[in-house]
Amino acid sequence: MRHEDPLAYAVGMEGIALVRSFTGEYDRAFVAARLGGIRRLLGDEALAGAGVDVARVSTVEGYRIWSETYDGPNTAFDLDEPVVGAFLDALPAGVALDAACGTGRMAALLAGRGHRVLGVDSSPDMLARARERVPEGGFRLGALDALPVADGAVDVAVCALALTHVPDLGPVMAEFARVLRPGGHLVTSDVHPERVALGSIPAVRLADGSPARVETYRHAVGDYVRAALAAGLDVLGCEEPGVQDAGEAKAIPAPAADPGPWEAWPWSLRELVPEAAAVSHAGVPAGIVWHFRRAAGPAVTPAGA
Repeated sequence: MRHEDPLAYAVGMEGIALVRSFTGEYDRAFVAARLGGIRRLLGDEALAGAGVDVARVSTVEGYRIWSETYDGPNTAFDLDEPVVGAFLDALPAGVALDAACGTGRMAALLAGRGHRVLGVDSSPDMLARARERVPEGGFRLGALDALPVADGAVDVAVCALALTHVPDLGPVMAEFARVLRPGGHLVTSDVHPERVALGSIPAVRLADGSPARVETYRHAVGDYVRAALAAGLDVLGCEEPGVQDAGEAKAIPAPAADPGPWEAWPWSLRELVPEAAAVSHAGVPAGIVWHFRRAAGPAVTPAGA
């Protein structure tokens, strides 16, 4: 169980902005405004006691709930699909695996490029929608650290917005290396670890209406590289789409009067302190997309696996 307090988040945004001001290009007036903002927040009775206890649910349970609305508007899709597509455009058609395929978003992308598609997901509800979306694909129930795919069976593997839900990248990267043929390619996308640190974690409502977040882990950029290299995967490319620049917020709106509905947290909480939020998010990418290739030799099994 985690506790989410809108007052704490807003004060935290002001605090991050103050740290940025210490080493950035911000003047005395900016610092005074941030300190004034903290005083204002602490005196706001509407925010006092507005915190919510939030359950933590597994990916199977979370995505069972989310499957009904997962394909709705999602800015993460707009960010990762062009980059993933650009990496895939350079590869010949073959047998492709959509690992943690969800509703088949990447499976459709692969099929449209001429690949014969396999899809694996731990959520039966997501798989049902993937089968409807890509009827020519072969979809199987399975986990990322135990893929129901034969050794060296695929030319390309894609894993989108899923690795942030696994506690240890090592076994998953080893599985990707195992199912890829020598010289095969892996493309992954994820929510950027710095966005995870700022609260970008999927939210769902449980059957009784109580709030919950899907289990999510923050993997540093280096964690992906270390896990990949240990599995015998070479890094061919990395992109970090969705960087917000402080200059984008040319007209800072007035602070919002309330934190908004829980489902909109933490995004609506930024509106409580718009100037501080713009600064604290400046330069932070929204996503991270990797392109790996399995080495020509046998896949490497990490120590202890």
